[in-house]
Amino acid sequence: MKKFDLRKKYKLFRRGLSEELIDTYSIQIANQILTLPIWNKTYFHLFLSIREQKEVETSFILNVLQGKDKEVLISQSDFNSGEMRHFLLTDNTRIRKNKYNIPEPEDGIEISEDRIEVVFVPLLAFDKNGNRVGYGKGFYDRFLAKCRQETLKIGLSFFEVEDTIEDTDINDVNLDYCVTPQKVYQFF
Repeated sequence: MKKFDLRKKYKLFRRGLSEELIDTYSIQIANQILTLPIWNKTYFHLFLSIREQKEVETSFILNVLQGKDKEVLISQSDFNSGEMRHFLLTDNTRIRKNKYNIPEPEDGIEISEDRIEVVFVPLLAFDKNGNRVGYGKGFYDRFLAKCRQETLKIGLSFFEVEDTIEDTDINDVNLDYCVTPQKVYQFF
């Protein structure tokens, strides 16, 4: 299936999810993450969920990371440049929603991509080769391309794997893992 069709399909699937089911699936995803071999890492990048888009609720993952004393980074998106800046999440971090309802830090301690060891990646769909379909703006592909090669890229999905995303291109960055409520997929 092509990216355009997958975006349409999975946005429709998400619209059918109740708040209760989103929370249940998100807790299951957070529990699956506990099985990953990532807990010797220090710097974790986490997206803050866009509730209006019915994304995986990452507050459960945040609780796990904070409980394990990990350094958590969150991003600001620049829609003019298509780039992201990454900030350490602290007790003093002020979060606000931008015009696209993306929760972002207002300011803080900026951390470069080369320090990030694990990135939790939002997506709409993924395939058996670790390709992903996001919202189509390329923010995460540009961001992940700047990370070190050994940085682990972990997709989060309410839904199971597609066979193939037909129209991938050279700028797409593959996942190392994708976590669903039922399973952890590994792609290396």
